[in-house]
Amino acid sequence: MALPAAPLGGEWRKSSYSAGNGNACVRLRLIDGGVAVGDSKRPDLAPLRCTRAAVAAFLQAATAAALVQSGSR
Repeated sequence: MALPAAPLGGEWRKSSYSAGNGNACVRLRLIDGGVAVGDSKRPDLAPLRCTRAAVAAFLQAATAAALVQSGSR
């Protein structure tokens, strides 16, 4: 599913684990039909636009991989 390239509204959100300077993080913004993912170090680049289902699947896979690496699984 292709997400529209409409202008982004709202505010970027970043992890509370991000460095205090705010310029070294991945940031997210809700958009119609999904989520925009941007790099705070390169705000000149267009953000990646993903469906909410794709972001949820990515986060689930990343969490599972972290658990396997830590031996918690």
